[in-house]
Amino acid sequence: MYQTIGFIGTGNMGSAIAWAAAWSKQAQRLLLANRTPAKAEALAAQLPGAVPSTNEEIARSAQLIFLGVKPQMMQLVLDPLEPILRRREDRFILVTMAAGLSCERIQDIVDMDCPVIRMMPNTPAAIGAGVIQYCGLGVTVEELDSFAALLAPAGLVDPVSEGLIDAASAVSGCGPAFAYLFIEALADGGVACGLPRDKAVVYAAQMAEGAARMVLESGRHPGALKDAVCSPGGTTIQGVRVLEERGFRAAAMDAVIAAYEKTLKLR
Repeated sequence: MYQTIGFIGTGNMGSAIAWAAAWSKQAQRLLLANRTPAKAEALAAQLPGAVPSTNEEIARSAQLIFLGVKPQMMQLVLDPLEPILRRREDRFILVTMAAGLSCERIQDIVDMDCPVIRMMPNTPAAIGAGVIQYCGLGVTVEELDSFAALLAPAGLVDPVSEGLIDAASAVSGCGPAFAYLFIEALADGGVACGLPRDKAVVYAAQMAEGAARMVLESGRHPGALKDAVCSPGGTTIQGVRVLEERGFRAAAMDAVIAAYEKTLKLR
C-alpha cells in the first residue's frame, strides 16, 4: 500500500485516475492540486482519503506523483518543483499522462535520473470502463505491478512497450470521442425515422456497449460478428453497403492515423 500519492492537475483525466486510485484503497492518502484550487477542493470532497494540496507539497511527500498536465505546460509546471524533488532522500516515481512526452523526456525536463511511469488513460476510466496503457523507465517490476493494482478499478490496465504507446493512445485514448460521434449519429438517424431523442440515444449507446462486449467476451473477429447480423437480402446489409459507399471504414482508420500523427508532433 502507498502511504501518499499526489495528483498535480485534476482535469478530466487527472480526476478519472484519482477516482480509480480512491476505489482501489491502495493508498492511505491522496493529495490533489490544481491550477484552480477550487477544482481540487471539490474533487477532494468526493473522494475518501483525499485532501486538497499544492504542487510543492505533493513534490515533497508523495511516493507516486501523477502529472495531469498538458504536454506544452509540463516544463512550466515541473521547473519550480525540480529543487524540491532534488532534496528528497526517499524514492518517488513521476507518472506522466501527457501525450507525446516519453519517459526520457520527463527525466530531461526535471534534469534527474528519476523513475518515470508513462500512462495513457481514457475518460471512461472514471466509471471503471476505461483503458490504460503504461510503461516505465527506471522502475522495478514490483513497482509496475503495484501501479497496475492501484489503477485496476479504472478498467483494462495493460503494459505496452513505449514504442507502441502513441499508437495505442490514438485508438483507445482518442477513440471515445469517435465512438460518441458514432452514437450521436445513430441516434440522429433514429430521430429522423421518428424515434424520440431520449430513446434513440439510449438505444444507440446500449447497442454500442453490447456490441463491444460481444467482441471482448466471444473472442470472435469483429468482421465475423458483423456477418452474423447481416442476413442475406436483409436490412442490415443495406445499411452496411451505405456505410461502405460513404467511406466509413476508411474514415475511421484515417481518424486514428491523424490522431497518431498529431501525437508525434507533440514530442
